[in-house]
Amino acid sequence: MAPYLLFGFGVAGLLHVLLPTSWVARHLGGDGWRAVAKASLIGVPLPLCSCGVVPVALSLRRQGASRGAVAAFLMSTPQTGADSILVTWGLLGPVIAVVRPIAAFLSGLLVGFAVGCGPAGNGVAAEAAEAGGVAAVPRPRWQRALRHGFVTLPADIGRELLAGLAIAGLLGAIVPSNLFADRIPAGWPAMLLMLAVGIPIYVCSTASVPIALGLIRAGISPGAAMVFLITGPATNAATLTALGRILGGRSTAVYLGCLALTALLTGAVLDVWVLPAFPEAAPLCHTPEISAAQHGAAAVLLGLLTANWRRRK
Repeated sequence: MAPYLLFGFGVAGLLHVLLPTSWVARHLGGDGWRAVAKASLIGVPLPLCSCGVVPVALSLRRQGASRGAVAAFLMSTPQTGADSILVTWGLLGPVIAVVRPIAAFLSGLLVGFAVGCGPAGNGVAAEAAEAGGVAAVPRPRWQRALRHGFVTLPADIGRELLAGLAIAGLLGAIVPSNLFADRIPAGWPAMLLMLAVGIPIYVCSTASVPIALGLIRAGISPGAAMVFLITGPATNAATLTALGRILGGRSTAVYLGCLALTALLTGAVLDVWVLPAFPEAAPLCHTPEISAAQHGAAAVLLGLLTANWRRRK
């Protein structure tokens, strides 16, 4: 996954310069279905995790964005990012890489309309700490893109990504092939299990990909793994209280319901219709040959993750 992720870091850096947080807040402030659609669409490529998206959502709410637009942004943004889409393509194949951002966008629309049409609840336009600090001379755009893509972003997701790689490696080395297939019935039972696992845990959209591949190799269907890919990054126990503050308790319950519904339907569609129509695009369950260039990219990736994580600490 290293070559895809390094390229994804570069794309994420460009997006940071081309779509800064201030631009996002300016264009998503407002009400109506257009704000919901824009919030869901813009959130898909942004490389923000379920915790990192919270202060951005607070800023949107403070600047007048509707609860529906904020809910859509909160739903679609952490599920995917430019880097995670490329990693998904490299590890799980093009079909899942295409289905994943589509599911993120549709889930954002669903929760945005559901929350926007509901009663106001007890959410507040919470105050958010302004990002910034000591004024500095602005860097050139290419330097800001490189710094965000290859310093800030690896520092933000380094710990979670290293943990995800370790979990995936343990799954591949210790768990026998088809262990889950022999013990967990395929279909809804497996998807419900992944739903229960994915909602409360913290895993970023990129780190969830190797874990999903490990689950598939252990016998979980791609549809059940997709449920994990949607619910794992979308929220976690630590951010539920923040969601309640931004959206209100009733809207947070609607948010979780829409998340569960989208994940289960996407998993079912993937297993029943999409992958049977494209059997050659199913995720590979054998170990491919690793080239010298890929080993070199892996060394560079590990260096970036560990160095920037230590610098941030």
